[in-house]
Amino acid sequence: MSGWFANVDWGDIGRACVDTLAMLGGSLVLTVLLGLPLGILLYLTAERQISENRIVNVGLGVVVNILRSVPFVILLIVMIPLTVATVGTSLGVVGAIPPLVVGAAPFYARLVEGALREVDRTTIEAAQAMGATTRQIVTAALIPEAMPGLISGATVTAVALVSFTAMAGVVGAGGLGDLAIRFGYQRFQTDVMVVTVVLLILLVQVIQIAGDRLARQFSHR
Repeated sequence: MSGWFANVDWGDIGRACVDTLAMLGGSLVLTVLLGLPLGILLYLTAERQISENRIVNVGLGVVVNILRSVPFVILLIVMIPLTVATVGTSLGVVGAIPPLVVGAAPFYARLVEGALREVDRTTIEAAQAMGATTRQIVTAALIPEAMPGLISGATVTAVALVSFTAMAGVVGAGGLGDLAIRFGYQRFQTDVMVVTVVLLILLVQVIQIAGDRLARQFSHR
């Protein structure tokens, strides 16, 4: 076994796994905290919705679409000055989280908007008939009914973030992607590349299975 993985430093692999999980966990939490209200706002201000506002909806939509259209590698580089100004560094786990959030939050916001659109219109009308405020409709009707879709969206976003964390290795963010680039690619150490890729695949599988099970628990079907 040692002959097959002669170049693999398992201590470095362990630290890279911890860094990847830290980047994934921190960025996913912030992505949901930002993307959920943004997606709700996109839904509420859309045409024929509770708080229809074309100007707000179009403005938010343009910003979301622009951020979603920028390739993540380019976003990493463009955001370096802002990242340094915000968290004091553009390197390591801390430096990777701001661009990860900026890249993923608009993506999740659109998934939230889509999940909310799937809620039966009669549920909203019933809440309105009982005199519920917009806040009450969102918290007591929309979010509970859309919960399976929201969880599925968060799962898809988490999987996307795994690939984003790997790409963040290009600018020295650390993690498995950094090892794959510095050793697997630049130094032609195929065994390191294979190990990092297998670990990333396993991480994606765990996230997907956990997300699917959680979504089924909240499903009303």
